[in-house]
Amino acid sequence: MAMGLNEAISLGVEEEYLLLHPVTGTPVPLSEEVRQEVGLKAITDEGEVQPELLQAQVEAATPVCTDLTQLGGHLLRLRHALGEAAGRHGCRLATVAAAPLDSPGPDVPVTADPRYRELHRRAGLLVDEQLINGMHVHVGVPDRDTAVAVLNRMRAWLPTLTAMSVNSPLWHGNDTGFASWRTMVFNRWPVGGPPPHFTDLGDYERRIAALIASGVIMDTGQLYWGARPSERYPTVEVRCLDVQLGVDEAVMFAGIVRALAATAIDAYRAKEAEQVAPPEQLRAATWQAARHGLTGTLLGPRGNALPAAEAVSMLLHHIAPSLAARGDDQYVLPQVQRLLRDGTGAERQRQAVACDGTAGLIALITESTSD
Repeated sequence: MAMGLNEAISLGVEEEYLLLHPVTGTPVPLSEEVRQEVGLKAITDEGEVQPELLQAQVEAATPVCTDLTQLGGHLLRLRHALGEAAGRHGCRLATVAAAPLDSPGPDVPVTADPRYRELHRRAGLLVDEQLINGMHVHVGVPDRDTAVAVLNRMRAWLPTLTAMSVNSPLWHGNDTGFASWRTMVFNRWPVGGPPPHFTDLGDYERRIAALIASGVIMDTGQLYWGARPSERYPTVEVRCLDVQLGVDEAVMFAGIVRALAATAIDAYRAKEAEQVAPPEQLRAATWQAARHGLTGTLLGPRGNALPAAEAVSMLLHHIAPSLAARGDDQYVLPQVQRLLRDGTGAERQRQAVACDGTAGLIALITESTSD
């Protein structure tokens, strides 16, 4: 029996946002003030709003959810609460994956947290340039053996997810030529990019222990792969996504990730053979996805070049039974069609700049929190 199709798989989402000047669009270091302004009236859990690495960033984390409608409600609540708090401090909350109109550097200080300060001591300018924002999707797994098996079976699909999520074409007032500049910046860390394949949980734990023993990374929190087993929660965390302009797109990706996890659980329990994509193939596929988004050719899970729409179609075919089993297809499929029709966040940012300049860009990337 296909157990992954029939059992509940929990969901949670973390989103990172920028705080921007309402006219110039440059990042402003007001994270602490905005987080305090939100207060207990709008936030039900102390952990729902958190600081991020730099003081022009803030993170929101949903409670554990069981369905997409519930998840979307929490994301709307958190975005609006933070957006209103930002407005009261003269800035705007932006759902954009890279600071589009500022020169990254020490003008935005590191958050006053011992861990963040140690990261800055170790990595210097790389930390200063982390004005980038992702969306992380947590999906529940029954145990850590299953988590590693899910990671192995998801990794070939991560570049397609990256291509669909691109929302960071601009940096320091320039078009980077990439649809996800966040991906390029973030993957410069020592342990980043597509995750490797692991033989089993024991192999995973030995290799992670060796990385930490090397001293290059401090702990498992610096495993910045596009997906990883969570050390804090019984989940697999998919981290390859740019933060999305709208809640609808964010919920769509959560549904896709959950279906990928359920499909992987079924394959693992059925003892189906894994198709192991070579690391160089996945790295090339990730670069291609970040470069073009859905406007060019992508590398599919077998490394072959495909039109972007065909790669998306392959992904949907792969997860179709898992989507249908929870009724998530009723939400996800129309949203994917909308994405293919209206374009990614990167395409819409470029259109906004072409049509209305800076004002149009700021309106686009802050509209989901300023209704």
